[in-house]
Amino acid sequence: MRDLAAGFGYLVKGQRWVARHGRWWGFGMIPALITLVGYAAALVALFFWTDDLIGWATPFADGWPSPWVDVFRGALAVLFVGVCLFLAILTFTAVTLLVGQPFYESLSEQVDISESGTAPESGLSLWRELWIGLREAIALVIRAAIWGALFFALGFVPVVGQTVIPVLAFCVTGFFLTEELTSIALLRRGVLLKERRRLLKGRRMFTLGFGVPLALAFLLPLVAVFLMPGAVAGATLFVRDLMGEEAREDDDEDGTADDDRSQPGYPAAPYSGAQS
Repeated sequence: MRDLAAGFGYLVKGQRWVARHGRWWGFGMIPALITLVGYAAALVALFFWTDDLIGWATPFADGWPSPWVDVFRGALAVLFVGVCLFLAILTFTAVTLLVGQPFYESLSEQVDISESGTAPESGLSLWRELWIGLREAIALVIRAAIWGALFFALGFVPVVGQTVIPVLAFCVTGFFLTEELTSIALLRRGVLLKERRRLLKGRRMFTLGFGVPLALAFLLPLVAVFLMPGAVAGATLFVRDLMGEEAREDDDEDGTADDDRSQPGYPAAPYSGAQS
C-alpha cells in the first residue's frame, strides 16, 4: 500500500509541476489533442458496429431463450468496448509521445533540471531517439494486442469474465502506461525497453500506483489531453525515485540540506544496471 500511494503521489506531483509551468502545460496538450481527434473518430465508428460484431462472433447463442441471450451478448459488448478502450489508451499514449517527442523530451529535461540543476543526456541524435521510440512503441502495441485478445477470450468465462478480467485489464493497462511514459526519462539515462521492464517489475506496486489511476482518468478523452503533460512530468519524477536519484536531495542527519548536492550542475547519480 505504501508503494501504491507513492506511485500515485508522483502522478499528482507531475500535474502540480506543469500547473506551475503553464507554458509547458499548454504546448504539451497540442500533440495529445491532435491524436485525440483521430482516435475519437475511429472509436465512434467502431462502437457503432459493436452489436453486429458480437452477434457475428456468437452464432451459437442465437437459439438461447430471452433474456439470457441479451444478458450474455450485452456482457460481451461491454467487455469488447473495454478491450477497445484498453488498446486505445495504450496506443494513444504511444502515438502522442511520438507526435510530441521533441517537446516531451524537453519537458522531461526541464523537470530534471528543476530537481537537481542538471539533466542526464543519452548522447543519441533526435532521429535515433525517434527510431528507438517508434520501435519500442510497436513492440508495446503488439504486446497490448495480445493481452487484449486474451482478455476478450476470457470474457466468455461466466462471472469471472465480467468481474475479475476488467480489473486485471486495468492493472495491465496501468503497467503499460507507466512503461511508455517513463521511456523518455529512462532513454536519456541509457535504459532501453528490456531493462525498463525489469526495473518496473521490481517495483510493481509502485508502478501500478502511478499507472492505474492514470488509466482510469484516460477513459475520459478530454481528461487525457489535459493530463498528458503532467503525466510526462510525473513520470520523470517517478524515474528519479526509481533510479535512486531522489536520495541525493534528502536532508543530512542534522536536518540541513547537503550544500554541494543542492547546487545547480551537480551530476546525476550514475546508473550501474545492465542496459538492453
